[in-house]
Amino acid sequence: MANNYWQGGTYHDDLPDEKSKSQIKRELLALKSLGKELLELPVKDLDKLDLSERLYESLVKAHGMTHGALKRQIGFIGGLMVHEDYDSIQKSIEKIRQTHNGEMKAFHQLEQWRDELLAGNNEVMTVLRNHFEDLDIQHLRQLVRNANKEIAQNKPPKAARLLFKYLQQCQANNDS
Repeated sequence: MANNYWQGGTYHDDLPDEKSKSQIKRELLALKSLGKELLELPVKDLDKLDLSERLYESLVKAHGMTHGALKRQIGFIGGLMVHEDYDSIQKSIEKIRQTHNGEMKAFHQLEQWRDELLAGNNEVMTVLRNHFEDLDIQHLRQLVRNANKEIAQNKPPKAARLLFKYLQQCQANNDS
């Protein structure tokens, strides 16, 4: 029997490639982390993912849990993740996040336009006219006047909210 230690080899030359305990633990922690990411998603987004029924039900059930029960459920979900196609789940989560990020950017842009209109920046009117095809400038100016009047009279910002809703409506019409 040849001794591989002394003939230039290592002890591991004879062993098949096995994962170390540390590697297995890192992979299980990654699956548990992916389970936590899934828990952060609303149920309507979970419906968009291709999940097994058991994993889906576990995720929905976990939404109502707190503290210790939630911690145990996350561990259980991590165990279920072993049997899932976690690469495709991760890609789907990224797509959902990109969609949410795009929606948030559009929302913040509308808020910024509304604030600039209320501040008296008339250049925004030109930007909005170029951006939205069906923009009614007269209606927009009326909403801005009403909102500024409410601000001056210390009234609740009803017209400012209506202005924002009108901008949202224009954007929705522009997207479709």
